[in-house]
Amino acid sequence: MGALLKALLQQDRVIRVFAVGQFCHPKLVELIGFHGGFDAVWLDQEHVGLTIPQIEEAARAARGVGLDSFVRLNATDYATVMRPLEAGAGGIMAAMVRSARQAEDIVSWTKFHPRGCRGVNGTGVDGRYGGYTALEYFRKANAETVVGVQIEHIDAVEEVEKIAAIPDLDFLFVGPADLSQSMGLPGEWEHPRVWQAVERVARAAKDQRVAWAILPLSPAHARRCVAMGCRLLSLGIDAWAYQKGIKAFKEEYAEFFGA
Repeated sequence: MGALLKALLQQDRVIRVFAVGQFCHPKLVELIGFHGGFDAVWLDQEHVGLTIPQIEEAARAARGVGLDSFVRLNATDYATVMRPLEAGAGGIMAAMVRSARQAEDIVSWTKFHPRGCRGVNGTGVDGRYGGYTALEYFRKANAETVVGVQIEHIDAVEEVEKIAAIPDLDFLFVGPADLSQSMGLPGEWEHPRVWQAVERVARAAKDQRVAWAILPLSPAHARRCVAMGCRLLSLGIDAWAYQKGIKAFKEEYAEFFGA
C-alpha cells in the first residue's frame, strides 16, 4: 500500500503531500488527486480523531487517483498503529515521539517477524481480504509499509541521532509549531534556536540516509528547508485550503460583501 511513497523516498527529489483532517472526505481526496502535482495525502487521526471507516474511504479514494497515503496518529500501542494499516493506509506517522525507545516500538509495531511484532490479520484490504498467503502478506507489508515519526519536541531533538539510526524508519517529520512550543518559544518558527534544532535533525537524517520532512511556514521557509536537505514538504491543509478559497471568493465578489 505504501510502495509508491516508499520508492519516492529513495529518490533525490522533493515529495509533495497534502494534509487532510477536519474536512476528511473521499471527494476532497479525489479533488486533490485530480489537481495533480501531489504525491500523497496524510490523514490526521491525532488531532481530528478520524475513525477507521473514514480512513478506509480516504485511503481508497487516494488509491483511485494515484496518491499514496499515511496516517498521523498518537501511537500508544501496537493496535493503534496496526489498525490504520489494515484500513488500507500506506503507512503511519507517529506524533509526539520523545525518545529512540518510543520510535523503535513504533517501527516494531508496524512490522511482522523478523523485524517486529505486528498483530496478524490478513483479512483487511492490505491483505486483499485474505487473498494473500501468509508469507506474501508478511513480505509485502514489511517491504511496503511506510513508517515516519514526528520530531516535534526538544526531547526528540536531543535523541534525534539515535532515532534516525533506527532500521526501517523511512522519514523524520519536523513539527515546528509543537517543537517551538516545547522550547519555550511558542509560534516562533523562525527563531535561531528553532532553526538550530531543525539543522540538527537535518544532519542526523543525512548521516543515516533517512529522509526528513516538514510543514513549512511559507515558500521562503520551504526553500530554506529544501536547501538543508528536506525531501518531503507538507503543502496544504484542508482547513487552510477552505479558508483561502472562501477569502478568494469574497475578494472576487467584494462589491457584494459591502456593509
